[in-house]
Amino acid sequence: MYKTKDMFDLDHTIAKEYLENYEYPWQALEGIKEYVVKKGSELGNEFKEVKEHVWIHETATVAPSASIEAPVIIGAGTEVRHCAFIRGSAIIGENCVIGNSCEIKNAIIFDNCQVPHFNYVGDSILGHKAHMGAGSIVSNLKSDKQKVVIKEEDEKYETNLKKVGALVGDYAEIGCNSVLNPGTVIGRNSNVYPLARVRGVVPEHSIYKDEHNVVEKFDD
Repeated sequence: MYKTKDMFDLDHTIAKEYLENYEYPWQALEGIKEYVVKKGSELGNEFKEVKEHVWIHETATVAPSASIEAPVIIGAGTEVRHCAFIRGSAIIGENCVIGNSCEIKNAIIFDNCQVPHFNYVGDSILGHKAHMGAGSIVSNLKSDKQKVVIKEEDEKYETNLKKVGALVGDYAEIGCNSVLNPGTVIGRNSNVYPLARVRGVVPEHSIYKDEHNVVEKFDD
């Protein structure tokens, strides 16, 4: 099972000091809200507290139709587009895109990450330069409402959490209209095909076509 340091370059998030405390990334999901409030109070003058516990960098742009609920930190150069809904307990990194009609809640989104069109990301961590294709979503709650178990071949990892979305490594590409089921882990630099239904652990440097067809990814 990939550990936090295996999936993410922590130099690309202001949550570095927070994430360093957790061996596995899902362990960080419960405390995001408290950390955002703490970190926000320590930010420099280039961040403006536009309302209580909502800090937005002076170089970020937020469309007037976007809705942002506390607590949230939005980093430098990030663009929050029309009708985006950030429901709180979220850190949005630098130079990110949160696009039209996207919904974000209880999430850490690393720098240069793109969530640009009709996406839902809840109870999740998206790595540096990860990209969600149009209409791809994260499912964060099982239909039976039981606690999420992350499965990797014959191994099972109890999260003890009812809500766990996806843990998406640096440079991962998630294809259009795909669904990442609760507790999905995508390794660094991997691709998920459009319309895929993904669960479990996808190895780093691989291409996920479907559950029976995962192949190694080779650089050109």
